[in-house]
Amino acid sequence: MSKGHAWVLGATGQLGRAAVRALVEDGWEVTAASRGGGRDERWDGAVRAVALDRDEEGALATALGPGCDVLVDMVAYGRQHAGQLTGLADRIGSAVVISSGAVYEDERGRSFDTQGESDGSPRYPVPIPESLPTVAPGETTYSSRKIRLERDLLAAGEALPTTLLRAGAVHGPYCRSPRELYFVKRALDGRTRRVLAYGGASRFHPVHSANVAELIRLAAARPGSRVLNAADPQAPTVAEIGEAVDAVLGRTTETVLMPGAPSPEHVGTTPWSAPHPIVYDMTAAERELGYRPVTGYVESLPETVEWIAGQLAGRDWQDAYPAMVRAYGTWLFDYAAEDAWLEEHARKA
Repeated sequence: MSKGHAWVLGATGQLGRAAVRALVEDGWEVTAASRGGGRDERWDGAVRAVALDRDEEGALATALGPGCDVLVDMVAYGRQHAGQLTGLADRIGSAVVISSGAVYEDERGRSFDTQGESDGSPRYPVPIPESLPTVAPGETTYSSRKIRLERDLLAAGEALPTTLLRAGAVHGPYCRSPRELYFVKRALDGRTRRVLAYGGASRFHPVHSANVAELIRLAAARPGSRVLNAADPQAPTVAEIGEAVDAVLGRTTETVLMPGAPSPEHVGTTPWSAPHPIVYDMTAAERELGYRPVTGYVESLPETVEWIAGQLAGRDWQDAYPAMVRAYGTWLFDYAAEDAWLEEHARKA
């Protein structure tokens, strides 16, 4: 017997693919909506795929028709999308919406948005509870748009019960900007040394797409207005991540630890680099939803590494991962700067 009709917006993205599978396996009838209307080859044949540009005026309302029991939104940002969903509250039983762990700020008002400023890196408690203050809502940054989305959806209350999932550093296959690329490409390029700033101790709590999908599955079955963190059972250091990738690839790399911040040429910088740990508290999800993670970081890594290596095969990394270029710049694999730093480091040793 079906649990009802679930709509998934952003269904062909990394999280959407996993969410559709999890909901189908749990007994939901699923409509998978995306701009291209494509399908994942692993989806059940009963999944209905539709092409939808949710930013086209009236398009979502028309496609939704009489409505759904739960709407899962992977790609919502800001006031516009919140208004779009609350405006359809009479046709949506409940919602599960992806937010971000980047919304928090520390006791001095520092956040992800201030990281580029002098002494702007936040010092969060370890772990970070959902009750920690957040950045102010707005429409100018990723974090402020996510909080605007959260506030507006929660204000709907019982009219549209919404679970908002504050996701950590998402990983797994189909990621457009996989942080693991940093280590995978270096290994494939034959690099035998790597430099890690902050003593290799940086921690940015990851969450596998399957674990997000499990939280979505649980929240869909237990509607409510709530905010929950979404993270893996472990938060490995960047040095541990590098060693784990090496193990998957059967490589050995010497790690050179830089005690402080990266060099002006970005030597020592990685997609996880931060002077202070970012670790999310998952007790609320366990308490409210009965959440138990599907996988851990190390266990899931072989599939991720295989997918990244496959995307790189015969392609320049900038063509394979343009989102990584936008996020981190072309210096990510500037081996000349790294070699110069290593030479100077050896000379001073």
